[in-house]
Amino acid sequence: MSAMRGDGGGGHAGGFGVGHHHDFGDDALTRFDTGVVRRLFGFVRPYRRILAGALLAVALATTVQVSIPLTVRYAVDSAVGHSEFPLPAVLVGFALLIILNGVLGYLQESIAARLAQRVIFDLRRAMFAHLQDVSLSFLDQTQVGRLMARLQSDVNALQEFMENSVSAIGDFFLLLGIIAVLLWMDLRLGLLTLTVLPVLVLVRAIWIPWARPKFRRAREASSSANAALAENINGIRTVQENRREAVNFDRYRVRARENLDAQIASSRASQIMVPAVDILTGVAMGIVVIVGGDKVLTGELGVGVMVAYIFYVQRFFDPIRTLSMQYTTMQSAMAAGHRIFDVLDVPVAIYDKPAAITLKDQEPSIEFRQVTFGYRPGQPVLHDVSLWVEPYQTVALVGPTGSGKTSLTALTHRFYDVWQGSVLVGGVDVRDVTLDSLGHTISMVLQEPFLFSGMIFDNIRYGVPGASREDVIAAAKAVSAHDFIVRMPEGYDTLLGQRGRNLSIGQRQLLSFARALLADPKILILDEATANIDSFTERDIQQALKKLLKGRTSLVIAHRLATIRDADLIVVLDHGRIVEQGSHAQLLAKGGLYARLHASSHGSFDDL
Repeated sequence: MSAMRGDGGGGHAGGFGVGHHHDFGDDALTRFDTGVVRRLFGFVRPYRRILAGALLAVALATTVQVSIPLTVRYAVDSAVGHSEFPLPAVLVGFALLIILNGVLGYLQESIAARLAQRVIFDLRRAMFAHLQDVSLSFLDQTQVGRLMARLQSDVNALQEFMENSVSAIGDFFLLLGIIAVLLWMDLRLGLLTLTVLPVLVLVRAIWIPWARPKFRRAREASSSANAALAENINGIRTVQENRREAVNFDRYRVRARENLDAQIASSRASQIMVPAVDILTGVAMGIVVIVGGDKVLTGELGVGVMVAYIFYVQRFFDPIRTLSMQYTTMQSAMAAGHRIFDVLDVPVAIYDKPAAITLKDQEPSIEFRQVTFGYRPGQPVLHDVSLWVEPYQTVALVGPTGSGKTSLTALTHRFYDVWQGSVLVGGVDVRDVTLDSLGHTISMVLQEPFLFSGMIFDNIRYGVPGASREDVIAAAKAVSAHDFIVRMPEGYDTLLGQRGRNLSIGQRQLLSFARALLADPKILILDEATANIDSFTERDIQQALKKLLKGRTSLVIAHRLATIRDADLIVVLDHGRIVEQGSHAQLLAKGGLYARLHASSHGSFDDL
């Protein structure tokens, strides 16, 4: 996005967190949040049948698990001759329950996983679609690493929570079922066994406030490390150019160490509940053995009940241990949910009005009426700018860096909305025009063209997906790109690396020219599009530009004198205001800013 921010201050590469960015609230509350769960259920609602199937499987599996120790009881009683059920029948029932437990456990897990995958699929699509619609002003102030964390690690945390939540529901009802059976088999022994529960509640009440800051710190440290890593990778060329590898590594090592310490502390906090539950398990088991054993000796309690009690007590603390471990997952999921929905709640500032007009037959004029605009509140980049660009006229924008040239082109395409005044295309305010029709009317070629991973053929027809191979080749020939393309290993089907790094800057720019020509826009914007073209390639580019600009309204930001001199009108900006406009000869004759810049440029405006 830095290409669109040439006037208003901008990006930095490899600097680790310098400057402004949007804060998503990594320190958001991480308690169980009904708001997050309610919004998440909005994504679950289309899959109500799958959810019902998962809950039914949980209910059946819980019933089977509660029943298994009862069959052990009756098997023991049958073996010692104190049961009304014959031992073979009990053993058959036990075998059937074991098989059912396995089948239902598989169904429970597989249905829950399928539900979670579908919901997460919809959530990822919703985030991707929303991020494509949010305004560039939001993306300008947002660290890429934090966005990637939301699209990846936060969504994964939510997926883990969803997959485990069905099992957690089963564990909760299993706990209730075991309590009911314990009290049913022997009320006094059951109550004695359950005396450990208040102790467990007290331990958790102390543990949660102590552990919560550690979990939150772990998430903050992870987000910070991811943001630093993404920024350094995105700016790797600048890093290597300035030999900042050692400095950046030392800075990242600090972030990584902070993340390591935070993750270790979080893991310790999570694991500390395990021995606490194990100790309480031992206490409960001791109660059963001592009190239950005495009752067996006195004949008050059957041996089968005693054995079943031991099984139930062992099983009783398994869901407690699991639910204690699930607290960490829930903490991560609540925080992840907050951050994900923060992204989905970012307002879409640039959108179609209900009665937006479709640009179709309007003359391709451009008009700026008393436009004031900036990227940050209180820091205007353009001040009361008024400019009329006639249909099919080529207008060159020149001026020192930061004068507002790129901002004018960005407003024309409505990447941003003006603060005051209006921008009109074809006599219609761009705020009253559909974004689709505006996009089809205007094409842009930037100084640093963006190519996507994929074939050269698909990159050229990116704006016209249905274009034929003949049309693509014709566009490439028109801008002198055909010759180098056919020399590639697979010609037009050659796969490009990330951002087209296996091509030279000049070759990437030629492909972007071909893409713009194929789109056949009425209005063309060239934002320093020839700045990275070498002198040899420029001879071909200048011929291609004449064809590209012919029959179109064009706004051209260019440093090269050859491009500027041929413009119908040259507009000179300084500090966000138009200070001069006219032809090349007229502006030289005035002896103003343009003449001074021209005199110091020696044939090009590379110092502007």
